[in-house]
Amino acid sequence: MLRPLALVLLALALPAGAATIDAVVRDARGRGVAEAVVYAVPEGRELPPARKTAVMDQRNREFIPHVLVVQSGTAVNFPNSDDVRHQVYSFSPAKTFQLPLYKGTPANAIVFDKAGVATLGCNIHDRMTAYIVVVDTPHFGTSGRDGKVTLPNLAGGKYAVRVWYPEMKTEPSPIAVTVTGNERTEVSFVAR
Repeated sequence: MLRPLALVLLALALPAGAATIDAVVRDARGRGVAEAVVYAVPEGRELPPARKTAVMDQRNREFIPHVLVVQSGTAVNFPNSDDVRHQVYSFSPAKTFQLPLYKGTPANAIVFDKAGVATLGCNIHDRMTAYIVVVDTPHFGTSGRDGKVTLPNLAGGKYAVRVWYPEMKTEPSPIAVTVTGNERTEVSFVAR
């Protein structure tokens, strides 16, 4: 049996009035788009950069995951779990860097401090490509094969919901959403 103090502490630990956005990204035929990044940017509020870490591994001569989404300010480690050496690079405006040929894990992580998409490659294995999507919000997710993404624990307010996915030709307009309380809001995007 929970004591009254435990109930109060439990209530304080839960987000008050946290809302959820359920998004789906579909192609022109109505099929779900996998690896789509959906993110909700709060309007009228600036968020501090993240002080988090993430991992973009290399296994079987592939980047894992193929699409990694992080909040700006996140440090990304690039371990090489293969038995061959890789030379990871990005010449993208969001983040330009090059890691020298290596095995194991480089000593320093790369901090992604600017919103945008960094396209990754390996100078040794041309077929190795991946993306790091850097967003200025902690409210993001990546779709599964069904094209669905859930963004939980949103504080009440206005958000611009955006999407990015590999091979995107034109960026769809953001969807304006206002959330309050413990509601669920649904949005959908059609890939073009």
